[in-house]
Amino acid sequence: MKSLKIRLLTAFAFVYAVILAGLGFVLGQLFPVYLENTIRSNSGQLHENLTNYLTSENIKLNAKQQNDIQNLLPSSFLSEELTETRWHFWLVLIIALISVFILLMLTTNHLFKKLSSSVEHVTHTALELAQGNYRARAFETNDGATTQLSKSINVLARNLQDIMLTREVEQERLKTLIDNMGSALVMIGREGEISVVNNSFLSVFNREYEDVQHHVFREIGVDQSLEEFVDYVFMTETPYRKQILLVINNQIRHMEVYGAPVIGEHGHWLGVVIVMHDITELKKLEQVRKDFVANVSHELRTPITSIKGFSETLIDGAYKDEETLLSFLDIMYKESNRLQSLVQDLLELSKIEKEGFTVDLVKTSLTEIVNSSVEMAKIQIEEKEMTINLKQKDEEVQVLGDTNRLTQVVVNLLVNAVTYSKPQKQIDITVSIQGNYGAVEIRDQGIGIQKSEIPRVFERFYRVDRARSRNSGGTGLGLAIVKHLVEAHEGKIVVKSEEGVGTTMRVLIPLAR
Repeated sequence: MKSLKIRLLTAFAFVYAVILAGLGFVLGQLFPVYLENTIRSNSGQLHENLTNYLTSENIKLNAKQQNDIQNLLPSSFLSEELTETRWHFWLVLIIALISVFILLMLTTNHLFKKLSSSVEHVTHTALELAQGNYRARAFETNDGATTQLSKSINVLARNLQDIMLTREVEQERLKTLIDNMGSALVMIGREGEISVVNNSFLSVFNREYEDVQHHVFREIGVDQSLEEFVDYVFMTETPYRKQILLVINNQIRHMEVYGAPVIGEHGHWLGVVIVMHDITELKKLEQVRKDFVANVSHELRTPITSIKGFSETLIDGAYKDEETLLSFLDIMYKESNRLQSLVQDLLELSKIEKEGFTVDLVKTSLTEIVNSSVEMAKIQIEEKEMTINLKQKDEEVQVLGDTNRLTQVVVNLLVNAVTYSKPQKQIDITVSIQGNYGAVEIRDQGIGIQKSEIPRVFERFYRVDRARSRNSGGTGLGLAIVKHLVEAHEGKIVVKSEEGVGTTMRVLIPLAR
């Protein structure tokens, strides 16, 4: 801006100098003509006055004398006056022109300085806006030549600031949405580098943000099936959906993967976006449902087949043999009891699992519940000639629970302990307070459970020893019911077992305050 100002001042100085020099030259040429005309006029007037004077005084001059007087007096006198006047004129003219030149330059410099300062500030504001500082503003004055420009720049700055704020808000919303969405998301650029990734993706693959951002997708070490899926979307440039199995940390996870190309303006291809939904739990639930249907069908088929078979045998004539008749009827009675027990447990489990199921929580004695449960399981205990060793570490254990439901829990656990133990063994029952919970611990000396099977003992129809539990009339739903009832009390159940040694079931119910 300063160099522009100097160049403009130089140009104007040159223009001013040319104009003033031309004006001086014109005035210098016109002044002698004007002076000569004036001298001639004055000379004529002087001659006339002299002639009149001589005539009035009766002075007679001959022609030669008159001509000498006319040529001598004006010529000598006017030459000296003309020379002096010319010098004065040129001196005054030069001084005047120089003064005017200086005045014009000072005025022009003042105007340029005022204009350039406004332009410089507007230029600085424009540069700040170009660098992303949308808070910059230009000075606005009502008497400046750049007032409209300053106002326009400020309007532009305010609009850019509003657009930037809106963009930042939208970006923050989009970032929050992407980071907190339940599905894993990754956007891959045209060259295969990762440009966008969310927290779910990092969590699934156990990666840090720095490990994947701006890295090539194939270099971050994901499962080969996912790489093949991404390659397919890249090659076809069309949306694609597929269920794939990923092996992550030695665990199999089911993923519903959706891939689509990212198309920018004018059809410009920017890359692909991959979204992965973890459907592992859905697959497990689907498998549980299939297993449940298969197990129910199997459990119902066995007693129904027995009842139907023995009925057909009796109808075919076996009823004539009283001993055979009584034997078959006894088996049919047991199978019908088993069928009834299975249906009752299914209905009970369905009721407990129904949304909105609650228990009546009241202050109750855990010791009384255990004593009542032992009485209810007395027949099974006596049949196997087993003994019960009841210990109470604390004098009074009051819990907040439903007496009937807690009794159902303890009875189920006692019957299981009896079922999976050999005759003449001992079952230890301990009642105590553990932290904020009242605890019932049932320890048997049965067959135990393999460590790998412990997480599955609360599944429907799961049996550690199918033959033994089926022979004892068990439905395989007891522990599933127990788990749901304990959770309905906001309690916990813990299993510890060693194969061939025995199993310990610990039920924790919140204490009454």
